[in-house]
Amino acid sequence: MSVLVVGTTALDSIRTPYQEKPKLLGGSASHAAVAASFFAPVSLVGVIGDDFPAPYVQLYQEHNIDLQGLERKPGRTFFWEGEYEVNMNRRRTNETVLGVIENWLPDLPEPLRRKPFVLLANCEPKLQLHILNQIHDPRFVVADTMDLWLNIARDDLLALLKKIDALILNDTEARQLTEEDNLPVAIRQIHELGPRYVIVKKGEHGAMLSGPQELFLAAAYPLTELVDPTGAGDSFIGGLTGYLAEQGGEIERHLRQAVVYGSAVASFCCQGFGLAATEKLDKVRIKERVAEIENFVRFELPERPETNPRHR
Repeated sequence: MSVLVVGTTALDSIRTPYQEKPKLLGGSASHAAVAASFFAPVSLVGVIGDDFPAPYVQLYQEHNIDLQGLERKPGRTFFWEGEYEVNMNRRRTNETVLGVIENWLPDLPEPLRRKPFVLLANCEPKLQLHILNQIHDPRFVVADTMDLWLNIARDDLLALLKKIDALILNDTEARQLTEEDNLPVAIRQIHELGPRYVIVKKGEHGAMLSGPQELFLAAAYPLTELVDPTGAGDSFIGGLTGYLAEQGGEIERHLRQAVVYGSAVASFCCQGFGLAATEKLDKVRIKERVAEIENFVRFELPERPETNPRHR
């Protein structure tokens, strides 16, 4: 089955204490679409400006991403410049230019209105609602959000939550949305706002999935070197949704595995600037990392050669 991805297509300038990379391909839709493309056919909905480099369009095409929903308009592409501290959980935004995405509300081509899996990557809730209202009988709708929309577009976000199957947000945002410090209680309250499934990202500490079959706690891959976490959350939701689309069948049956696959793809994203590491992936490497994550949480010890009896 195929996935429709809508969100931002952007140029990102990223600075860490160790390196600086200007005008990388970024945006929530870019990271999510590439991540999903390893598992299922993807159609991307976004808008770019005159300054959007042709090699970035080619990168989409190399991942067989359908671009009939990618619109080019006169003006600047959405631009974000951010700077990370040594602790890369902390970052600050130095500059944001909305450019052509400001007030952009597209009409979808008819073929895109019938996609079974809809991924509303992080963008303005008004845009997410506008897209969702054009979709005919979707099978599974997942949405991402962030603290900004909780501050300036809360009413639109609450309206969106009534229409989606799954919401993905981080632990700080879950507490902000509900004004509840206890995370399991906050998750229950988010369910009451509409979503059947709630997935809470906890960065290096993994993720929590809540649904009709209670909680599932997924481990994160323990990276020894973190290069750039930009786009990791978008890669997570992309890998998760793409895996579900590939598997088909009952969503509940595959959702736990999908969370782990999303975590695996997100870990690769953090190992390079922008999409540099993600774009070089293949399913073999993703499956190998999933197997490593699964091994980290096994209760039983693996079989080992017999040791010296004195050391038993």
